[in-house]
Amino acid sequence: MDSDKKTPTDADKTSTEAPKAVEPQAPVDALSRTPDDLSQEQAAQASLNPVDTTPVKKVSAFKRVMKKINVYLLIFVLLMVVAGAITIVNFLNSQKEPEVASLATQELTEDTLQQLANTDASVGDVSQTLTIQGNAIIAGQTLMRGDLNVAGNFQTGGTIQGPSLTISGSSSLSTAQINTLQVASTLAVQGATTMADLNVTGTASFNGPVTASTLTVTRLVIAGNGVLQIPNHISFTGASPGISNNAGVLGNGGSASVNGSDTSGSVNISTGNNPTPGCFTRINFQQAFTNQPRVVISPIGSGASLTQYYVDRNTTGFSICTTNAAPANQQFGFDYFIAN
Repeated sequence: MDSDKKTPTDADKTSTEAPKAVEPQAPVDALSRTPDDLSQEQAAQASLNPVDTTPVKKVSAFKRVMKKINVYLLIFVLLMVVAGAITIVNFLNSQKEPEVASLATQELTEDTLQQLANTDASVGDVSQTLTIQGNAIIAGQTLMRGDLNVAGNFQTGGTIQGPSLTISGSSSLSTAQINTLQVASTLAVQGATTMADLNVTGTASFNGPVTASTLTVTRLVIAGNGVLQIPNHISFTGASPGISNNAGVLGNGGSASVNGSDTSGSVNISTGNNPTPGCFTRINFQQAFTNQPRVVISPIGSGASLTQYYVDRNTTGFSICTTNAAPANQQFGFDYFIAN
């Protein structure tokens, strides 16, 4: 029984085992490879490195283009296109001729004019224009509710009355009577100008001569090397100052009076019996000086020359005095001039 069993031989083992992959051996000389050798090497290489058979996802042409274009460049191009379109539209609009308003013309017949003369009627509306080819005479009053535009000359035989008159351009007036004239900027007068009253609150400059019958100023200042020339007389007017006499110095029955102003004048003195040394009289100014004034007196008459006169002064007035007794029963006087 045992003898019938067969022992597997090496040949049987060879037939049951799986064949092993035989790595191709490279020939000693690479130039001696045959086409079969190259085919076996490619098959062996393919078995060692499997090929990735996953399908490649295709990218669209738009996305490929967008990846190559700069976004900022695209925005700049878009802005240039919009600006060019606006420029073209504005140019085309400027080339268009403006539309001319068409006014419908309608003639007034005699019957229509007669109807207007007898009734109060409205002709047209604010969007229409009334054109009169001939002359028009309006016997009654005319009321313009809107503005009055005169393309030609405006002539009037009477007066122009209104709350205000504004002239933007040049104006030529042969004779104009203005109660109140206010000039906001510059007033240039080339010819002679006659004014009843001229009040200047600011600065006034006169390059030429100024002729005035009466010139009243609060303060007259001659600046620089200015010269004050008065070819005629100078008169210092004003209220007469007050006077207070000293009866003892004037003597019994003596008196004194003043004639003039705070600036200049004369003091007339009449002495009586038995005059004595001292101050004859005191002159009191109508308006006191700011500083102590300078008083200049000059004697009048021989009686004044016999006195040793002098002045006592202050801001409110001055006194005429003598150091010796004046001659009795004499008439003389003193002229005075006062400057501050």
